[in-house]
Amino acid sequence: RCQRWVENCRRADLEDKTPDQLNKHYRLCAKHFETSMICRSSPYRTVLRDNAVPTIFDLTSHLNNPHSRHRKRIKELSEDEIRTLKQQKIDEAFEREQATQELNESNAQNTVSEEGGEEQEEEVVPLTLEERENKDYLKSLFEILILMGKQNIPLDGHNVDDLPEGIFASDNFQALLEYRINAGDEVLRKRFEMTAVNLEYCSKTQQKQMLEICESCIREETLREVRDSHFFSIVTDEVVDIAGEEHLPVLVRFVDDSHNLREEFIGFLPYEADPEILAVKFHTTITEKWGLNMEYCRGQAYIVSSGFASKMKVVATRLLEKYPQAVYTLCSSCALNAWLAKSVPVVSVSIALGTIEEVCCLFNQSPQLLVELDNTISVLFQNNEEKGNQLKQICRSQWTGRHDAFEVLVDMIQALVLCLDSVISDSSVRWSNFIAGRAFVLSSALTDFDFIVTIVILKNVLSFTRAFGKNLQGQTSDVFFAASSLTAVLHSLNEVMENIEVYHEFWFEEATNLATKLDVQIKLPGKIRRAQHVNLDSEITSENYYKEILSVPAVEHIIQELKDIFSEQHLKALKCLSLVPSVMGQLKFNTCEEHHADMYKNDLPNPDTLSAELHCWRIKWKHRGKDIELPATIYEALHLPDIKFFPNVYALLKVLCILPVMKVENEKYEVGRKRLKAYLKNTLTEQRSSNLALLNINFDIKHDLDLMVDTYIKLYP
Repeated sequence: RCQRWVENCRRADLEDKTPDQLNKHYRLCAKHFETSMICRSSPYRTVLRDNAVPTIFDLTSHLNNPHSRHRKRIKELSEDEIRTLKQQKIDEAFEREQATQELNESNAQNTVSEEGGEEQEEEVVPLTLEERENKDYLKSLFEILILMGKQNIPLDGHNVDDLPEGIFASDNFQALLEYRINAGDEVLRKRFEMTAVNLEYCSKTQQKQMLEICESCIREETLREVRDSHFFSIVTDEVVDIAGEEHLPVLVRFVDDSHNLREEFIGFLPYEADPEILAVKFHTTITEKWGLNMEYCRGQAYIVSSGFASKMKVVATRLLEKYPQAVYTLCSSCALNAWLAKSVPVVSVSIALGTIEEVCCLFNQSPQLLVELDNTISVLFQNNEEKGNQLKQICRSQWTGRHDAFEVLVDMIQALVLCLDSVISDSSVRWSNFIAGRAFVLSSALTDFDFIVTIVILKNVLSFTRAFGKNLQGQTSDVFFAASSLTAVLHSLNEVMENIEVYHEFWFEEATNLATKLDVQIKLPGKIRRAQHVNLDSEITSENYYKEILSVPAVEHIIQELKDIFSEQHLKALKCLSLVPSVMGQLKFNTCEEHHADMYKNDLPNPDTLSAELHCWRIKWKHRGKDIELPATIYEALHLPDIKFFPNVYALLKVLCILPVMKVENEKYEVGRKRLKAYLKNTLTEQRSSNLALLNINFDIKHDLDLMVDTYIKLYP
């Protein structure tokens, strides 16, 4: 491409320049490119497209211009001059990219020249030998850090406390640095050849500074794509422990230039106990530090651990107050019932959910224990082999995240208890002390009456939302029709609330029957019994206690959460899914998207023509050929060859696509969350680093070492 630029500019004196030299030392003004070759879709950045070639030249205008003699002329260079100039350029490493601490500022350079050709930059201050060596040295350090991030190598090596006194051991960073020196890196060798062996080559402070720059540069590559696509949604995952501190993983959803919905990890946010402070820091980080314009945010979703739900709801509310179009939704990767259960503000529910996760984790850690569970299930379900085989298959998956997790647990709890008891009573050495110890603790937890009542009540309350939640994770048409069924779900739950005495009586009876089956004593929690001993007048039955403390709060909370998460705006957005041709077909092409699309009017390129365009869109699919299938998803609709002929429909589909409740159709574009889970699973808590994590999760994103070096020199001169 560089060669084509030189030929089009008619610069014979530049034909022997390498692409690297042309890129570093020469500029071409923007007026020589067709407007279609220049991408100005983002207010943050103006760039040339990858295939841009200059084609606009007026090589005769100067002949009729009387002032042209005062203009700068391109000097024809002799061969000796060209050779001298070439040698001079090889010796001098000119770096022209501008970098600031805020990496989201423009980095495109459009130098306006007066002649129709490339001109050599003037007044460039050549670097001294010391400056060149320092840049090469820093580049080597950055290369090591990026390698460590991509390969998930922790910075620290041996624990100093574990080493005998007087013994020095390099950390992983210094070990790799020494390895490069031994492998022939002259820049590093010159720097450290006279340094003591037991001296730290690069301080922890400097490593941290450089890592922060690496993280910012890598993140900026993703954020640049987000800004170019305009609209995006924010999704957070469960709070995680990073080297002893709680952090909130943040992901962003957007549609890229190839019309693919992507969900990318962009970093960790330190978690704050105070929800108001967390809301402020969340907003500040996204807008000021990461440079995203929240006016373009069209959705927000939070996957939370039990106990954190109320705090993240405050964050969502504060963002909605500032940005009403940032619709608060469920996340497609989390089952509705699992999300609702985690949000119930009752202590016994949080304890039960923690116990369930520990049970699932223990069995997944030990294949031998799973075999033992299979044998126990076979014995218990010998009269119903089909149900037994189904449970065996389920217990080998991450069943705690299923829509029917509590039903599965109630069916399987007897098998789990018997299996754990067999481990405890086994006198042989089949089981390790760890597994035997955990089996004892978890068996006691599962056979606690408080736990049994909790899971039975949750099973029954969440049965009203199970089908609704399952449809939300189904096909596009399922999601569309699920939005219409919300009223019926709320009606059922309100009816339960009005008759809670009757419903709770049935639920409590089921819990007592299950407890009897497991030989568990029916009793109040210990703290309540102890309180009754102190206050002899306060007699309360188990049934009434669990009704007031669990059934009533659970039903009330779930009704309110459904109303909050499926706001009028959210339901309007889901109604717009009738734009998808397959949904349109199921409705006999009798749809009215105009009414629901009002909320996105300002996002459309031509809102005045929306009605006519939607009519054409319906006619196109209603009178299609017999062999043409209706696109069933937004993904398929966005990839239609003629979608750009419907600009308003295209814009609406893009906005609907990024709503967190919509699933990512193509799994290869949902790698951000999967890589995040893999990093957390494969890295010890004390070795985790928010900086290295971003490099590891986004290992395939390109990076500019020169930009990193220049940024470091500018920030830490």
